[in-house]
Amino acid sequence: MITKKLLPILEKKIGPLTFGRFCSVARTSLGLTQFEMAEKLGIARGTLCDIEKGRQLVSCKLAVKIARQAGLSEKLSVKACLQDQVNKTKLNFKVQLG
Repeated sequence: MITKKLLPILEKKIGPLTFGRFCSVARTSLGLTQFEMAEKLGIARGTLCDIEKGRQLVSCKLAVKIARQAGLSEKLSVKACLQDQVNKTKLNFKVQLG
C-alpha cells in the first residue's frame, strides 16, 4: 500500500502525523477555507481551527467523517485521532490499526 511507504517520508519532512495536520491536508486538498469545511462538517470554524492546531481532540466518528469528505484514508484518519489521544495522556504507546 502506498500510504505505508509514503507516511515515513512525510513524517521525516513535516514531523509526526497528527490529526490536526491530517485535517488541514484534507481541507486544503478540497480547496476549502476553514469556514467552508466547518460548514460541511456541521461544526464552528473556531472548532475546526482548534482541531487543526492540535488544541482540540476529536472523536473517531468525526475523524472518519472528515476523511470521507476529503476522499482520504479513514484508517489513517482514525490512527492519527487515536494517537493524539494517547499522546495527550503522555503514554508512550504507538497506535497501530489492523
